[in-house]
Amino acid sequence: MHTTVGVVVIVEDDAAMRKSIERLLRASNYSTIAFSSAEEFLQSVMADTAFAVVLDIHLGGMSGIELRSRLSAAGSKLPVVFMTAYDDEATRVQALAVGCVDYLQKPFEPNRLIEALQRCANV
Repeated sequence: MHTTVGVVVIVEDDAAMRKSIERLLRASNYSTIAFSSAEEFLQSVMADTAFAVVLDIHLGGMSGIELRSRLSAAGSKLPVVFMTAYDDEATRVQALAVGCVDYLQKPFEPNRLIEALQRCANV
């Protein structure tokens, strides 16, 4: 059983995918809070208290990569696990450049996400 000191934030604009990730993480004993957009997340106080962020790259509005860049510019060391359904080399390079613990292509094996979050504890 894994327990975190904070909440895993999920930023995903697809409601079904967001709920699926929430169920997976809760079944793995993570506390979660989910947002449907980067803007919604930025309006919350979760950036200061979260354990990690599971972040979709291609969101409506601000992209996940832009959100990660803004968090970094603000001094945040919050670990990020990127995920995308639209994988290409340019996107992967951008994601790695702004910093992430892992880069998952949807659909991904559930254990890949859990392993990535376990690595977040060591960041």
